[in-house]
Formats: sequence, structure tokens, C-alpha cells
Amino acid sequence: MFTGLIEEVGTITAVTPQGEGALVKVAASTVVEDIHHGDSISVNGVCLTAVESGNDYFVAEVMKETLDHSTAGQWAEGIPANLERAAQVGDRLGGHIVQGHVDATAEVLAVTPGERWSVVRFSLTPEIAPLVAHKGSLTLEGVSLTVSSIGVDWAEVSLIPETLSATTLGNLKPGDRMNVETDMIARHVLRLREFEPAGGNG
Repeated sequence: MFTGLIEEVGTITAVTPQGEGALVKVAASTVVEDIHHGDSISVNGVCLTAVESGNDYFVAEVMKETLDHSTAGQWAEGIPANLERAAQVGDRLGGHIVQGHVDATAEVLAVTPGERWSVVRFSLTPEIAPLVAHKGSLTLEGVSLTVSSIGVDWAEVSLIPETLSATTLGNLKPGDRMNVETDMIARHVLRLREFEPAGGNG
């Protein structure tokens, strides 16, 4: 489990095909301070398992499912990556509960800079649109955010200066694609509704 509060921005230094999946090497400093084999690390919102590490890097396995349904399929050498270690019991939950399970990718439709913040509008596919609510939580590229405005097939978030400077979101431009993880509770509510009796009042 993660909180969506990014600890550092690392850099992908190598992507090596391995069967149907891949091995991804990431240059980092903070998240490798106490890393162990098998630890979970969120890389741009994708929960990955570390299989090798050193003083300034770690290597993680990426499954075919992840490559097919997230931006991991387009990762390459030199791409910056939002990094977060898994939360520990007793940590403050400053963001929200994040699993690192990407629901879909979204296209950046517009970036509107303001005097103190930037507003990012992005697309919502029909599958995830019902799971995104005004003032609700969601995760973009691993960053915990609050939805500031919403339409049928789009949503907006407002990025404060700290988010713009401390994550990769400050470099977004129209046409970019982002990993999206919706709120875990919303997912379960939608699933439960599938089992309501036809014509029921629930």
C-alpha cells in the first residue's frame, strides 16, 4: 500500500525485455536507503517488486499485464519516474490509500498555468469515468490528488507549486499519457451495484 506522496523523482536507466515482461532499472537515492529484495516500490503509480538494488539504483520486474495496461509499455532510458516506498504501519496517511494498481491510462487534454497553481484536464474512459467524483481522490502517475472539476469524459486536478516542483507532473503537456488509479472504495461500490436485483431500490 502507498499514500501517493512522492518521495523522489528518479530516472529510468534501462528497460530489458524478459520473456513477455521486462526488467526496469531505475536510478534513485532516497527509496534505496533501506531497500530489501522483494520490497514494493511505486514507479509512476505502478507497484513493482525490487529484485536487485545498489546504493543508487534498483531493478524491478514488470509483468506483461502491466506493460499492456499502463504507460510502462512506453518506458525507456531517460524517462523520469515518481517514486514511493510502500507505507509502513504507523505512518501518517497524508495522501489516500493507493494500491499501485493502474486502472487505465488517460490523455492530458490541456494544461492551464495559474499564478500559484496549474490546472490539468485529462480524459476519462467509459470504464473509469463512474469511479471519479468531484472532490474525490485519485492517483495520477503515483501522485495522490483531489478532483477539482469533472465532466462526462474528462476531469481536472489543480496542482500546487510543491506538486509541480517535486513530481513529474510539472512537465505535463497536452498529448501526454498518465497512469490513473481510481479510489479503491469507489471500485468496490461499483462492483457491489452489479449484484443488485433488477429493479431494486438499493
